[in-house]
Amino acid sequence: MPTVLSTKKLALNQKELLLTSGIGFAEYDAINIEFLNFDLPEQTIQNAIFTSKNSLKAIRSKNLNIINCFCVGKKTAILAKQMGYNVLETTAYAHELANNIIHNYPDREFQLFCGHSRLDELPKILQQQNIALKEIKVYKTTLNIQEFHSDYDGILFYSPSGVKSYTSKNTIDSIAFCIGDTTASEAKKHTTSIVTPGTPGIENLIAVVAKTFRKDLKHQQ
Repeated sequence: MPTVLSTKKLALNQKELLLTSGIGFAEYDAINIEFLNFDLPEQTIQNAIFTSKNSLKAIRSKNLNIINCFCVGKKTAILAKQMGYNVLETTAYAHELANNIIHNYPDREFQLFCGHSRLDELPKILQQQNIALKEIKVYKTTLNIQEFHSDYDGILFYSPSGVKSYTSKNTIDSIAFCIGDTTASEAKKHTTSIVTPGTPGIENLIAVVAKTFRKDLKHQQ
C-alpha cells in the first residue's frame, strides 16, 4: 500500500477518499495560523478581497458590513456565502481574480484581507493598473517545523509556507503533490518530481494522488 504524508490535517471525508483509494497516510499541520487584532477605518466595506478561508475566519467576530466579496478558491467563496456575504467573483488563482477586477471593475476601490506573509501577485497586478487597493493583515502564519524519519511515497502540500516548513528539516525524496501552481513553484526549489491537479482543491489533489498510484500499480503488474 502506498503511503503519503499530508502537511495539513484532513477532514474525515478527505481521509476516507485516501483510504478508499488504497492509500495509507500520516498527517500534521506544517503551519499554524494566528488571528491578529486589527482596526478598520469604517465598518462598511464596499469591495473585499479574500484569497483564503483564513482571512474570512479572522474577521468572523468583527461584525463587518461587506457589500461585495471577491474570492480566490471555491471553498473561500462557499464560506463567504455562509457568512452572508455577496460573492461577485470567484477564481481558482489570484492572478485570474486580478485580471477579472481590471477588466470588469476598474473604477472600484478594494480592501484585501490577508496574512502577514501574503504573496505579491494580486496586489502587484492591481497596483500596476492603478486599481485602488488597501491591505488589512488579519492573520499570521508560523511554521510548525518537524523532522520525519519515515519514507513516504508522496508528500501533499497546500501552500508555499507548508513547503518551506517541511523542507526546513526534511528533503523531498518522493513525489510532491501540490495543490496549485504557486505551491508547486516553491516545491520546484527542492524537487523535480511534482504533480498538481488541473483545478486547485484538496479533493482534487487527493484524486490526483489516487490516479498517480493507480498508474504505478498497473505498471508494476
